Amino acid sequence: MSAAKKTKPPEAIGELEPMLTRLKLTAIRDQLDTLLDQAGRAELNLREALTMLCTAEVARKDERRIQMGMSIAKFPYVRTLEGFEYDAQPSVDPKQIRELALSRWVANGDSVLLLGPPGVGKTHLAVALGREAIVRGYSTLFVPATGLVTQLARAHTEGRLEEKLLHFTKPKLLIVDELGYLPFEANAAHLFFQLVSRRYERGSMLVTSNRSVAEWGGVFGDAVVATAILDRLLHHSHVITIRGDSYRLRTKRRAGLVNQASATTATVAN
Repeated sequence: MSAAKKTKPPEAIGELEPMLTRLKLTAIRDQLDTLLDQAGRAELNLREALTMLCTAEVARKDERRIQMGMSIAKFPYVRTLEGFEYDAQPSVDPKQIRELALSRWVANGDSVLLLGPPGVGKTHLAVALGREAIVRGYSTLFVPATGLVTQLARAHTEGRLEEKLLHFTKPKLLIVDELGYLPFEANAAHLFFQLVSRRYERGSMLVTSNRSVAEWGGVFGDAVVATAILDRLLHHSHVITIRGDSYRLRTKRRAGLVNQASATTATVAN
């Protein structure tokens, strides 16, 4: 019997790069020589070298996924949990925030309500938790409450409400910022209720508001609608009430600007 023919390896390294491109292993392709040199210097066996190559590819894909997720989320600015001043807001429990940063609540379809007066860091935490969710693989969208209501109302008028509801239902996490700064019209409140109902137990919502939940009847202009909305948001929820001074006012006080402004106002009044 004749000996079985051995499969020949590619004759040139030039054949490898097109295959890596076809397989979309672009990180390995772009760093191939460097990675192979590293594997050689470390005297890695085939399995170890393959693991190193795959680690580089996964890192590249994760980086691009996160960059794309951040872009799609439309955050107004970059904020991180590391940048939050817990000492300035002692009502915020760092342990609870670290737990929320793991994004299990997003996986479970829970809601988070961040309540408190203006300037205490609600939006900072909302953006930071949204970024953590993206890192962990959850699609996220940030939208101011007024912008959300405006888009829903316009879509309703133009006969595109279903399309717009689908747009805001699709992300795993929807962040609605500054609910309560402006009152809703009656029709807008019903549109918001439809969105909350669509997302209930399917997708997570994070809502920041300067009003306590007891005041939401006034925000929505309809106590019945407000109760229906809260019934769904609070069913599986984490409510954080921040009590403290505004960061912006605190900074101005340190600079003496608030006292100076008060004195100027008093002089003008006299």
